[in-house]
Amino acid sequence: MNAQQIKEILLSFSDDEKSKVLSRFFKTSKGAYGEGDCFIGVPVPIIRSIAKRYRKEVSLSEAEVLLDESIHECRMLGLLLMVALFEQSDNQTRKTIFDSYLLHTYAINNWDLVDLTAYQIVGRYLIDKDRSILYSLAKSDNFWEQRIAIVSTWLYIREGQFRDTLEIADILLQHEQDLIRKAVGWMLREVGKRNKKILVDYLEQRAHIMPRTMLRYSIEKFSPEERSYFMKK
Repeated sequence: MNAQQIKEILLSFSDDEKSKVLSRFFKTSKGAYGEGDCFIGVPVPIIRSIAKRYRKEVSLSEAEVLLDESIHECRMLGLLLMVALFEQSDNQTRKTIFDSYLLHTYAINNWDLVDLTAYQIVGRYLIDKDRSILYSLAKSDNFWEQRIAIVSTWLYIREGQFRDTLEIADILLQHEQDLIRKAVGWMLREVGKRNKKILVDYLEQRAHIMPRTMLRYSIEKFSPEERSYFMKK
């Protein structure tokens, strides 16, 4: 199956009303982070089901074609197909998919595209490898690549590995973009869900210089008293 054929399947689920809602939700207006992105109103569960159904019929090269589409849901489908291909592939093919993902970061340009795929491809590929590429991404001029860096560590958090999350959080600690502040706070919260002491120790040293959005996200699971304590720092 080629990219055009699976695109036609996706288009058959388009919904004008939902496209308007998604366009507002993902901030596509002029000057916003999603400026110019085009939505056709297909919900993620449907995109997932298409990717799952056709994952054995679509090659990596055809998935890559979808990444160059202007339609947001096409790019999402291409990325979810890459995730599916990654899961069913040997190590060499996984390396090819990982490399392709990083070559196409220009197309991974909204938070949902990052959050649903970065940890499953970048994070998983690097689980037993050198992770210096994450630090390079964290220092990128592209804030979507920076979000890829921090969200990719979600997999390591689940494995009880917190160092990369904390060190990348330090790199991004005073970032001006709200989407990065939220992502860092989210990952710190995930650390705290597994080891509260590590998060508390981290915040004791940094809460006073953290953007308030980042701090609020990181302490969301704390008690009201604990939240008040850190917000006053």
